[in-house]
Amino acid sequence: MVFKSKGEKAFSMIVTFCAMFLFWVLLSAWIVYIPQHYDLIEISKGIICALIVTLISHELLVSSRGEKVLLKTLRMIPYLFWELWQIVLATFDVAYRVIHPKMPIDPRIIEFETTLRSDFALTTLANSITLTPGTITILVKPETGKFWVHALAEKPADALLVDKTMQRKVAHVYMEE
Repeated sequence: MVFKSKGEKAFSMIVTFCAMFLFWVLLSAWIVYIPQHYDLIEISKGIICALIVTLISHELLVSSRGEKVLLKTLRMIPYLFWELWQIVLATFDVAYRVIHPKMPIDPRIIEFETTLRSDFALTTLANSITLTPGTITILVKPETGKFWVHALAEKPADALLVDKTMQRKVAHVYMEE
C-alpha cells in the first residue's frame, strides 16, 4: 500500500473536487439555458455532490503511484479529441457496412502485443478500442501487453495491427514511448 503525504493527498482532493464540480456544471445544462435558476441552493447541491464524490474517489483520479500527473493530463486532452474523432469516423464506417447491400462485414479476432505496461496505459488503450465502433477488447494480459480484440472487418483490424496509431498516441500520453 502506498501512503500519500498530507500535501499529496490535499492536491489529489483539490484536483478531484475541481474536476467533479466542473463535470456537475457541464451536466447541469439548465444553468446555461435558464440563468435565473443559477442560485445558491443549486450551486450548494453541486458542491455537496462534488465533495461526496471527491471523498470517495480522490485516489482514482490522481494516483499516488503516478509521476508527472499534470503533464500526462495535458497530453490526454488532445488524445481525447483525437479519440472522439476516431469514434465519429468508425461510426460512419460501421453504418456504411450495415446499410450496404452486400454488408461487407468480415468479423475476426486479432491478437497483438504492445509495449505499454502501466495499468493506466493498458486500460486507456483497451477502453479506446472498445469505445470505437467496430472493435471490442476481449482480453488483456498486462504482464505481456497482449491484447485480444474482436474487429468487425479487416479495416479496423489493420488499424490496430499495422498502423498502430492508437498505441503510439497512448504511449505518448503516458510517456511509454
